[in-house]
Amino acid sequence: MSQAILNINTDAIFHNWRTLDEQSANNVETAAVVKADGYGLDAGQISGLLSKKNVRTFFVAIAEEGIAVRKAVGNTPDIFVFSGLMPNDASIFHKYNLIPLLNSSEQFMRYKTEFNEAPFGIQLDTGMNRLGMEAEDFFPLRDKASCASLIISHLACADEPANAQNIKQLKTFCKLTNGLNVRRSLAATGGTLLGPDYHFDMCRPGVGLYGGMPFKQAEPVVKLSIPVIQSRKVLAGETVGYGGHWTAINDTQVATIAAGYADGIIRAIGNGSVHLYANNIPCPLIGRVSMDLITVDISRLDYVPNSLDLLNDLQTIDVLAEAAGTIGYEILTSLGARYVRKYISG
Repeated sequence: MSQAILNINTDAIFHNWRTLDEQSANNVETAAVVKADGYGLDAGQISGLLSKKNVRTFFVAIAEEGIAVRKAVGNTPDIFVFSGLMPNDASIFHKYNLIPLLNSSEQFMRYKTEFNEAPFGIQLDTGMNRLGMEAEDFFPLRDKASCASLIISHLACADEPANAQNIKQLKTFCKLTNGLNVRRSLAATGGTLLGPDYHFDMCRPGVGLYGGMPFKQAEPVVKLSIPVIQSRKVLAGETVGYGGHWTAINDTQVATIAAGYADGIIRAIGNGSVHLYANNIPCPLIGRVSMDLITVDISRLDYVPNSLDLLNDLQTIDVLAEAAGTIGYEILTSLGARYVRKYISG
């Protein structure tokens, strides 16, 4: 078999959720964000796992994402949709019992027209200038907002604890919502780590569940094992890969493995700073990442392995992200459809 194996540690996901939950203030609910197909790990699998552990609230980006989550968790948990109520979404919200987070007065009016007493939430823009009602949109609706199931906003700089914008957004959120008898949520993973002032009634971690920064205590969740297709000796002076990007200084044993940028392995990592691992022995990635193939120097090994690990406990999503000049979120959500996903406990 030439498909790579993506092992997903479900115990680690729950451990990360529980650790973040323990950092929340008393009586604060900890939800789970499972958008982008569970950050690339399968939203149905992840939400089903967490619902069995009594997680009661989930968040997705668009209505269509909520379908798989609803099928996995049953009809009791709440599923909120960040994009709110978009045109032609009403049938999905009705059928799958989803809750829109209304982002504008226009969405609010559409909700009043297309729904009766169905639950809704409101998303406020408190300074990120990306999504949500601004103060001038919200204040005329503030009395009606008391019927909302939840009011949320999102912090722009929560991964930078000292950034003054965190406090500025906190004050704005309080100014807009204080006095309303409605549950509130401001904190995702980073906001949860900022402390109880940011927790309100619900924290909604995302990337921290899946082993990503800024949650330094997170257990790694994914291990990516890529099959070795072929091995050859490359003589000193010979080149490897497109453009002859890498030249052998000494005779080198090179393995070719079955994955590439078509599988979400970002091309920028082909610069010598990334390794693949055979039983925790690092083997340098050499040459350019191509569409379906990567070449690796396995000269340190006295055998040709069946597979090599690109992601493991030593080289996490954030280590790989740094080499690629990106963030762990992109590494996770780029994990390709060709990988065989295996869900393991322990």
